[in-house]
Amino acid sequence: MRDCEVPRPGVEILLATESQLRYFYRVVSKKPSFAKPAKGSEQTFVCPLSKLRAGAACRIKQLSASPEIVHRLREMGFCEEQRVKLLSQHNNVICQVCNVRVGISAELADSIWVEPLRAEEKVA
Repeated sequence: MRDCEVPRPGVEILLATESQLRYFYRVVSKKPSFAKPAKGSEQTFVCPLSKLRAGAACRIKQLSASPEIVHRLREMGFCEEQRVKLLSQHNNVICQVCNVRVGISAELADSIWVEPLRAEEKVA
């Protein structure tokens, strides 16, 4: 979402705790779910980029930082709806954005809210 954009009607954004994220990835990695949401009510699961496992692909949904930081992130390629792949996660987070490897702090990665992608939606 952009800074002053209102969510689309019928779209729910779900937030999760760390234990829910662990359960989600354990279930998804074993057997992907191809169930479609009910017609007219689309659900989106979002979490901070820093909570994903290395190797996970995701789509950026929201940047929640100061306007100056958000502007800089967008200049680096971290835009809403951009696909990102998390390559490494230690003290810093290294990810692939627009076919470029970019390193950011774990704290900054906490302010980037993403939607994990299913296997059929891989990052190019």
